[in-house]
Amino acid sequence: MDHETDEQVAREATASEVSPWDSMVNWTQEERDYWFMGPFDGGIPGMVRRIRRILDVSQRGLAALLDVSQSVVARWETGRTSPRMSVVQRLLRMARVGMTFHDEETGEPVGPMRADGATTHAGSRYPAHADLRVAGWWVPRRLRNMTSIEAFRWWDRSMRVGDPAMRYRRSPFWKQLERELYGTPDDHPALHQFVAEMRYIDERREDRNRARQGRAA
Repeated sequence: MDHETDEQVAREATASEVSPWDSMVNWTQEERDYWFMGPFDGGIPGMVRRIRRILDVSQRGLAALLDVSQSVVARWETGRTSPRMSVVQRLLRMARVGMTFHDEETGEPVGPMRADGATTHAGSRYPAHADLRVAGWWVPRRLRNMTSIEAFRWWDRSMRVGDPAMRYRRSPFWKQLERELYGTPDDHPALHQFVAEMRYIDERREDRNRARQGRAA
């Protein structure tokens, strides 16, 4: 009995001397990557692992679906690198899940910027950080400081077809001042919203002119 106990103690002592590196000899590459990852947090690493669990695939399996190497997936899950947004969108579609953003202070959901936001006459989007304001009816730049017949015709045309002019502050000082006065817009309004705002401004201007004429009479 004592002899068996001594052998057991010897085996346990020998096992305790085996380092983690020695025990990794027969591990798969995925098991080694898992070991080096350490504790998992949320964010992109947690999302990639969640999608792997939904799809029930290994790192190699997900890599094959995305046509990347297994080491790339391992780096995503360790947080050493992050997938491109196009890859993130593909992962979400594969798992049939969506991603939502929340304000850390209020907990309220934060959505993407609207797809129908007003654009320039060239069709390009305005800078995302810009606060767009309506600035009258659109007139070509070369005529904006003129009172010619041509300028009036452009102004009349823009009013009839609903083509307002937009502006935004490039100066951080004036931008911040406008935000303090009018608030910070959540998004770029759509074109039809700018048209409605400009028509309302015109109506208010006409009402003031009629009231002024009435007082003068």
